[in-house]
Amino acid sequence: MNERVAQTYRKKLTSAEEAIGKISQGKRVFVGSFCSEPQHLVSSLLKNTDRFFDIELIRFLNLEGSLMGLTADETKGRSYHVRSIYQGSGMLDGLSAAKRFLTPMNFFLVPSLFSERHLPLHYALVQVSPPDDFGWMNLGVSVDITLAAAQAADVVIAQVNPRMPRVPGYGILHIDEVDIVVEKEEELLTTYPLPDLPGMENIARFVSNLVEDASTIHLSPGLPSGLVLAALGDKNDLGIHSQFLLDSVQALCSRGVITNRKKGCNDGKMIAAGAIGSDERLYRFLDQNPAVEFRPSDYVSNPRVISSHQRMTAIQMATKIDLKGQVAADGMPQNHFADVAGMVDFTRGASMAPGGKTILIIPSVIPDEGASNIIPEIAAGSVVVPASDTTYVVSEYGVVNLFGKNVQERAMAMISIAHPKFRDGLFAEGKAMGLIGQERRIDESIRGVYPAWMEESADIGGARITFRPAKATDGRLIQEHFYEMDKEDVTKRFFGLRFHFFWDELKDMFMVDYKNRFSVIAYLGEEGLGKVIGMGMYGADEGKDMAEVAYSLDGRWQGKGLASKLQMKIVDAARHNGFAGLYARTFPDNKTMIKLFKKLPYRVSSRYEEGDILMEARFAEPIEPKKENPS
Repeated sequence: MNERVAQTYRKKLTSAEEAIGKISQGKRVFVGSFCSEPQHLVSSLLKNTDRFFDIELIRFLNLEGSLMGLTADETKGRSYHVRSIYQGSGMLDGLSAAKRFLTPMNFFLVPSLFSERHLPLHYALVQVSPPDDFGWMNLGVSVDITLAAAQAADVVIAQVNPRMPRVPGYGILHIDEVDIVVEKEEELLTTYPLPDLPGMENIARFVSNLVEDASTIHLSPGLPSGLVLAALGDKNDLGIHSQFLLDSVQALCSRGVITNRKKGCNDGKMIAAGAIGSDERLYRFLDQNPAVEFRPSDYVSNPRVISSHQRMTAIQMATKIDLKGQVAADGMPQNHFADVAGMVDFTRGASMAPGGKTILIIPSVIPDEGASNIIPEIAAGSVVVPASDTTYVVSEYGVVNLFGKNVQERAMAMISIAHPKFRDGLFAEGKAMGLIGQERRIDESIRGVYPAWMEESADIGGARITFRPAKATDGRLIQEHFYEMDKEDVTKRFFGLRFHFFWDELKDMFMVDYKNRFSVIAYLGEEGLGKVIGMGMYGADEGKDMAEVAYSLDGRWQGKGLASKLQMKIVDAARHNGFAGLYARTFPDNKTMIKLFKKLPYRVSSRYEEGDILMEARFAEPIEPKKENPS
């Protein structure tokens, strides 16, 4: 450190008590955000409560403890008022009493709140690294709104902590910009590791199917690391543009999953506004890491910037979602941390990006409480993301895409991924509210548990095809599939020519119970935005040990192996559900169906019955694969 910098530093150095003692009555004080909260300064502030009158504290909703208690503690009301910038719904028990102190704002607009003096700041309490030789100190793990607050405040009080990493980017303050310096080495705030979600394996599989290679990712802090690693661990060339960097990001970097090479914006750099770690390993990873760049929230959370990334994918946690698709979200119950930071901003930005999408994760029930997280209707004041912005929703029971769906389709979709024990009640509520037509009847498919283990994607004919069980929400897609088939294929499939395929005529193909009635579709395109190009199904009467199968395939996709794949999926389902075998009935001239059925790896028997061919295959009679001639 050069002599001028050293002299300036020493001149501004004082104790925390003296620094806090300089704060005047009735002033507005900003406190550094999230894991960068200057704990030593805050402790001194709290110790001097009795000497302050009408101090307004401005902050993000930080970790529980420290200032958190002030928001709801009425006895401090004459000393402090706490204004918390919070995008959540305020539904958590710990927040409900403090709702009137919450200030809902889009995070990318908060810096301008300070810089344009809409909310003048008199003091800013921030935490920084020690100055370098040129006098520059680093804001470390929290640039977000802290940089703007420090630049706009009349007086900046900086806690210098040698444990604060120097993170490349925009989070720097010069010693000349700081008015008071307090030295204190202490551990940075960390969060405790989040527990696994119910059905996390299924959720991770669904999310993985939605995230493409070379996507740019935003992760909300409420996502357990295990879920993120399971969902994204096998991806390639992911990039990061996120409100925060998390432990899971470090793990994905170490696996080579994150390369940042194909973001389309800030290539080669992980961009974030801050970091949240469960221990100091993440913070050490960030220290002088050239692959990382921290920027303020008016850049990171700006929907225009977010939308400039290729395949921008925002993966976020919701607290509640109703039948229309309205979303409530709050901090994590474990520590009241603002899990919703930037949720609206990233939802909007990702939807505008080329190939972008937003994925909302909602565990179907509240652990240990048994209450449903999918509810009939969210109170208007608690809605964080409106229904019009909600697209992909994932629970452990499935994934739905609400984009372009009418209210009835949305309600049926949300019921299909709710916990089975709540589906009857949600269906009844939906009808009572007029969201579902009175002519609709709940079916076993609404109560059945979607077999997520069967989902599989494969590259066929130059396209990515998803093979998965049919859902109640696939009704219209299956109707369109048959309307697009040529007359000859329709005749073979339905034993006669048909010109209409009404919903109630086909409902047994998609209103299935995943046991006695089971359908598997070949799906081309993104979930909720694609089309059905092939379908296999079986049906069996209660108590029967054999199930009847039928198949249909778009003529343009015949001869590419789709039918064989669908057939083996049907075999897997039938065997899983305890059936002894399959049988098929077809016209004698339907050579395609006969050839397909005889591809089964079981002995096939055939006989004529009333002019049709009846073929049977029992799972207990496998065909031994032919051995290759060693010569």
